[in-house]
Amino acid sequence: MEKPVRPAKDGEYLSTLDRGLKVLRSFDAARPEMQLSEVAAATGLSPAVARRCLNTLVQLGYVAQHGRKFLLRPEVLSFGTAYLSSMNVEQVVLPPLQNLRDITGDSASMAVLSGSDILYVAHVSTQRHIRLGATVGTRFPLHATSLGKVLMACQPEDAIAKFLATTDFQRFTERTVTDRDALRARLNQVLANGYDSALDELDYGIVSVAVPVFDASRRAIAAINCSTSTTRISQDELVRTRLPLLREAAIEIGAALQRWPTLLRSLQ
Repeated sequence: MEKPVRPAKDGEYLSTLDRGLKVLRSFDAARPEMQLSEVAAATGLSPAVARRCLNTLVQLGYVAQHGRKFLLRPEVLSFGTAYLSSMNVEQVVLPPLQNLRDITGDSASMAVLSGSDILYVAHVSTQRHIRLGATVGTRFPLHATSLGKVLMACQPEDAIAKFLATTDFQRFTERTVTDRDALRARLNQVLANGYDSALDELDYGIVSVAVPVFDASRRAIAAINCSTSTTRISQDELVRTRLPLLREAAIEIGAALQRWPTLLRSLQ
C-alpha cells in the first residue's frame, strides 16, 4: 500500500528522520520480521543506511533484533496513543460511531485520506466476524472502499486527475473497480449522490456504505461508514436503512469538531 505523500524537501528537512520513519513503516502484516537486506529492499535504502537506522531504532527501543531478523517492539504504539489522547479522538468521534453500532449492529469507522490509501482514525467493531477486520491505524487502498471513494470524490479536480493517472489499482475481487474510466464515473456518481456503497470490492462478504464529514467550509475532512457481512443484509437495504443514520452522525461529528479545533486542524 502506498505510504503518505511526503512534502517537498527544504533546508529544514531532516533526511535522517525521513529514513528512520521509512524503516518503521516498512514492517507490516506481510513483513512482521525482516533481515537487513529485506529492510533495505522494502525501503529503497542502501544496506549501510538501513543498518544505521535499524541500530538506532534498536537502541531507542522501537525495534528488536533476534539473530539476523528485526521486528517492531510495543514501544512504537506510543506514537499512535499520543495522537489519540492529545487530540481527544475518543471523546469527540467515538460516541456517534458507538451509537451507530448500537442501533445497527454494524461496525462503524472514520477514516481520512493518506496518499492513495485510507487510514482509520476511529473504529467501533461488533462481535460479528468478517474475514477482513480493521482497527485504528489500518490502511486500505481507497479505490476498493466506500470510505475512500467518498473522500476522493470530494477532492479538487487536479487531485482526482493525479490519483487516476498515477495510481496502480490492485484487484482484490472480481468486483474491485480497477478501470480508470469506470472509477472516474463512480467518483462522479458518488459526488452527485453524497455517498458510496461497496459490495465485495475489498473482500468477499463485506458490504458498506459511507458518507463524508465536512468542516465549516464544506470541505470533506474525513468519512464515516457502516460495514457488515453480506449474510446479514442486502446492499440496497443497507443503503436505505443506514444512510440517514450516517448522515446524522456525520453532522454530529462535524459540529463536535468545531468545538475541538486542534483535532479539526489535524484532520485538515
